[in-house]
Amino acid sequence: MNKQRTILLIDDSDYIIEGTASLLRFEGYTVLTASNGRDGLALAKQHHPDLIICDVSMPEMDGYTVLRHLRDDPATASLRFMFLTARAEKSDMRTGMDIGADDYLIKPFSIEELLSAIDAQWKKSDLQQRNVEEIKLNVTYALPHEFRTPLNQILSAANVLKTAGDDRAMVAELADDILTSAKRLLRITENFLVYAQLEALSADRNAQEQLRQYHTDEAAAVAADIAFTKASQYDRPADLVLGPVPEGVRLAISSEHLHKVLDELLDNAFKFSTAGTPVRLDIVERGTQWELCIRDNGNGMTPAQISSIGAYTQFNRFVQEQQGIGLGLVIARRLVELHGGQFRIESEPGQGTTVIVQLPSVPKS
Repeated sequence: MNKQRTILLIDDSDYIIEGTASLLRFEGYTVLTASNGRDGLALAKQHHPDLIICDVSMPEMDGYTVLRHLRDDPATASLRFMFLTARAEKSDMRTGMDIGADDYLIKPFSIEELLSAIDAQWKKSDLQQRNVEEIKLNVTYALPHEFRTPLNQILSAANVLKTAGDDRAMVAELADDILTSAKRLLRITENFLVYAQLEALSADRNAQEQLRQYHTDEAAAVAADIAFTKASQYDRPADLVLGPVPEGVRLAISSEHLHKVLDELLDNAFKFSTAGTPVRLDIVERGTQWELCIRDNGNGMTPAQISSIGAYTQFNRFVQEQQGIGLGLVIARRLVELHGGQFRIESEPGQGTTVIVQLPSVPKS
């Protein structure tokens, strides 16, 4: 039975309200009802039901307005919401999905269709909860591992430094070791903070819309500069192969976020490939998007490792198997997707990796 779950039913039809509410109560749900959008919104804010089933066309306030109010309020933004719509209104449901509906059901509907649609929402909810718990668990295990290695290197170098005396060469070498480890520690810390910020953004539709208002002018030139800088950091400027750099490229992403995406992808390309092998960056126009393609001839990844990146959860696996490659790729992918772009990885163990990023272009003003 479903006694612990509450469903709010909002519809101006007495027939729909009475019949559907009775059916759901028979199935074990706690059911709240409202005959107009304004009353339904008030009940939703008061009770925070597990699922809201709402008609589109109603007096006082239509279903679209109800949903917008719910999504604009952080306290109710994550509530599951399903529209009821007449068959003639089906073509209008893109509006509902665009403003955050989880599903819709066309009237008239059968008992089986209703229960199946509700069950699908519970499965999605349970899956999201499991993903959240897995993220918490993996971060808990990954953080100590990621921090411990550079901290041990810093402590070891500092202890030797105490006995170095007047050996200037040794002091300089130890100082370089400490600086390198400190930079690694700073990067790890920043990446975990960035990841937390991105996950918060993924649940805030208004913030996502604001995010997509930013753009980068001459993005191809910016990308080329980032590539040259990264190649120099690895003392491999001769390994960088840069395709044609088109002028006037404007991308719908801030320069800060574009830098983060390319910095992480290029860092992996140089880190996991051998000096003397090429790392190539190509920038090509694809319709209303620009494609940034980074290729290396390095270690490569298995299909399972690539799938784990898509799950946003396998930090512990990345730490153990790929020595820190995972979180940077996760962040890059998340940033691209939050800006309305596409992210794809093609790789084979021992044959290298190709990462393809497509980002929307901004029309020239």
